[in-house]
Amino acid sequence: MVSFRYYLYISDSKIDMLLPQIDPAFDAKRGSEIGVKLSVLSLKKTAEHAGNDRTARLDRVIRHLHDHGDLGSIDEPGQFFWGLLPMQWGQFPGATSLAFTGGRSDRTVVGLGGSARHLVGSVPNVDHQDQAWSQLPPMLEGLASDLEDELVVDAAEQAGSPLDRADTTALATVSHAVGRLTGPAQNLEFVAKRLLHGDFDGARVLLGSPVYIALVD
Repeated sequence: MVSFRYYLYISDSKIDMLLPQIDPAFDAKRGSEIGVKLSVLSLKKTAEHAGNDRTARLDRVIRHLHDHGDLGSIDEPGQFFWGLLPMQWGQFPGATSLAFTGGRSDRTVVGLGGSARHLVGSVPNVDHQDQAWSQLPPMLEGLASDLEDELVVDAAEQAGSPLDRADTTALATVSHAVGRLTGPAQNLEFVAKRLLHGDFDGARVLLGSPVYIALVD
């Protein structure tokens, strides 16, 4: 029986950044093909082509990361990591345009965060307050928006140097954010860029920004 991916999230900005580094000729060929086809296709066919083109570009990036890139697992991440886990979605009061999902393997607490504008089916440019959620500082700030200050203080007091305290506080923020997610879990497959990885409270904690997230039955 064939297992299909139902894409929930595709980061076009990451694909736009990575694809020219992987295969500069890919976008040049794509532009030429679209230029020819736009003169003969209907609006419907053009929209279908755009959707197919989006997943083709994604597949090209993922194929390269798998074959040549530093693509690890949840428990042993490289620069990028792949996973398949039951995960929950959540929103945070101070970061309504942040799409965040989290789950746990036997060894690792994992969170994935990025801009909600990359959710499949979202309307572009609706949220004019959108942040660079794929970057670590704003994402941590958004995740901490509804955490009690005592949690951050307690985590910081466990470490010695200012750098250790900052790392511990960041790991605590991710761990508590994942723990506060509610609602039913979905079986999600993903590839993400590693942003943060370390030990906190007896577990490994991993935070990434997804290249894609897909529902897998």
